[in-house]
Order: sequence, then C-alpha cells, then structure tokens
Amino acid sequence: MSELENIRGQVRTCTKCDLCKTRTNAVPGEGPLDAQIMFVGEAPGREEDRKGRPFVGAAGKKLTEVLEKAGFSRDHVYITNVVKCRPPGNRVPSDAEQAMCKTYLESEIRNINPKIICVMGNTASNSILGQGEITKNHGKIVDRDGVRYFLTFHPAATIYNQELLATLIEDIKVLADIVVKL
Repeated sequence: MSELENIRGQVRTCTKCDLCKTRTNAVPGEGPLDAQIMFVGEAPGREEDRKGRPFVGAAGKKLTEVLEKAGFSRDHVYITNVVKCRPPGNRVPSDAEQAMCKTYLESEIRNINPKIICVMGNTASNSILGQGEITKNHGKIVDRDGVRYFLTFHPAATIYNQELLATLIEDIKVLADIVVKL
C-alpha cells in the first residue's frame, strides 16, 4: 500500500473532530501520484459527501470546465480540500476543524510533491498561507518554505457571482503558463 493510500484510509476513518458525526463519507484527495499541480479547496459539499470524492458537485463541474479551457485534464491534476468532511449546512469549517485535517493535507502535499499548489478561495488561503483577500491576491504566486502556491477564486464563487468565471478562467490560464515554465 502506498503512503498516499494509507493517508486516504486514515481520512476515511477519521474521528478527530465532530464533523465525523454528520458526514456520509470523508473525502480524501484524488489524482495521480506524479501530478505537477495540486488544487486545494475549502471542504466537501453535499455531492462530495455523498460520493466520497472531491469536486464532483456543481463547483467540481465548474473546476473541470475551467481546467479544460486552460488545457488541463482533470485526470492529470491532484484535487483535495483543506477539510476532508462536509461541515453541516456547507458552513465554513472552523479553525479547529481545519487544524484537525492539517496533517492530512501536509501528507498529501509531501507525497505528491507538486510543482505548484493552486489555492482556491479565502478559506484555503487563510488555512494554508495565513492570508485571505483572494479578490486582491488572485493570480499571484506565493513562495513559502520551498513550496510554490498560486492563488485564485474557489469555483463555487463563480456559481454565485457569474462575473468571477472569466477571472477564474484567466487565472487558470496564467497558471498553465507558469507550469510550462517550471
């Protein structure tokens, strides 16, 4: 069993916080072990909780669409979330819930070792980098502890604010250009 499969097993059986009491399925990341890009969102939504897979609901469809427009295949990237279980009512995960899942995300990053991590949305940016303000910082690269991060909007934001879709598409095209140069 690979280390990543071990992590996935730990996520699926995790009881570190109360989210385990309300979930249907925990949602580990998925994608190839040799992915050059990792996408990190906030937390699973209703469809993700139901299916046990990341980004398979409405936001996932938007992400797939945006990836394809930038020339990426979803099959070639690793997709995960900061928190591995759906918070009730799709609320923002608490700091404590994010902290409980931190070792899983760190293990995913270490095992995939992507060239760049695309951080999607304020919650993921705050959790990973300690900074939010995606509206001000989207499309930018942050280097931290030898890891390169690219900031953009969460695909779910484009569902509620259609004007953000063009910006997200442009950001992911910029990311594609960056990856080619790495």
